[in-house]
Amino acid sequence: MEKHLEEFFPPGTAENDLFARLDPGRLPRHVAVIMDGNGRWAKGRGLDRVEGHKAGAAAVKEITEAAARLGIGWLTLFAFSSENWKRPRAEVGSLWRLLRLHLGSDLELLTRNDLRLRVIGRRDGIPGPALKELERVEALTAGNRRMTVVFALNYGGRADIVDAARRLLAEGGVDPSRLDEETFAARLSTAGIPDPDLLIRTSGEMRLSNFLLWQMAYTEIHVTPVLWPDFGRRHLLEALLDFQGRERRFGDVGAAVKHAGQRT
Repeated sequence: MEKHLEEFFPPGTAENDLFARLDPGRLPRHVAVIMDGNGRWAKGRGLDRVEGHKAGAAAVKEITEAAARLGIGWLTLFAFSSENWKRPRAEVGSLWRLLRLHLGSDLELLTRNDLRLRVIGRRDGIPGPALKELERVEALTAGNRRMTVVFALNYGGRADIVDAARRLLAEGGVDPSRLDEETFAARLSTAGIPDPDLLIRTSGEMRLSNFLLWQMAYTEIHVTPVLWPDFGRRHLLEALLDFQGRERRFGDVGAAVKHAGQRT
């Protein structure tokens, strides 16, 4: 095992046993995560919901580093949905302050691991101080190539599709009879990002929650009862092994996928 992996999945641990079963040639190119359960985690411990979000931020750091070390190219994290504004004002404010705080402190992590940050979602709704910090870190990591970490912020899948349609209409000159999926997808906020191969949803909920609706047409879905703050590298490895046990056909009867994201 390479040193950078051995120190993260030490011999004699459950993580190392899971890693040994993993086929490095069949890893998903893009993993998306609905990070659910922060509030329930805090409630179960008699804590304020904000403490759950703080614990969830630590899980983000661990999973981001694990994914990068494993060689996954894209990791998209559903950090704040367009529906999350309905939560109590104090909680929403704490979420944005927490994001800004961790962006500043985690810049070293991104730089050290050669990770790039990209943000999707409606930026005009993001509080000014948080948006300024997001764009600063985006610019500073723009040249990094090891893995791209995508934060979905003020994001909704339906809004993303509507915004793409608006861009097409505003541009004009598109012959409706020649409009295809590729042309439309180029107007989504995820333009240039491959569709997710694997979606991980924590806390056991069985829904997409308006996340990447266009992009997840053929995404494999792994649901775990583990609450997000408790989700660690072992759970990530379990999700990857589950993914590698799937046979992806993309609607075809006879052609199975030999490598993640590719068809035979």
